[in-house]
Amino acid sequence: MQAVYEFIEKCGTYYLATVDGDQARVRPFGTINLFNNRLYIQTGKKKDVSKQIQANNKVELCCFNPEEGKWLRLSGELLRDESFEAKKSMLDKYPHLRGMYSEEDDNTEVLFFVNMTANFSSFE
Repeated sequence: MQAVYEFIEKCGTYYLATVDGDQARVRPFGTINLFNNRLYIQTGKKKDVSKQIQANNKVELCCFNPEEGKWLRLSGELLRDESFEAKKSMLDKYPHLRGMYSEEDDNTEVLFFVNMTANFSSFE
């Protein structure tokens, strides 16, 4: 778990794939947090990505580190955590998001991975 977290954090940007009906949707993300030994991401409940995850929580995450020539593909399911502590931990790590999100609002969403499989690959 720690190695996966550190790799994603080093990459900075990762791409999250969700399912929207019968169409795949991919978008860049930049929030990753390790809290209570769980890997978390953050979004807003009003966004399409949140609605897609609630309809089908199976997702894939992919990121590439050009300095190492390695990439990570992470498959799993995302579960919503409504706890104040999980939201606060994420927003403390990314304080620039506090202009849009708060631990106490109804929009902030933090989700953690379960049933995940991580595959590291390289061009070598």
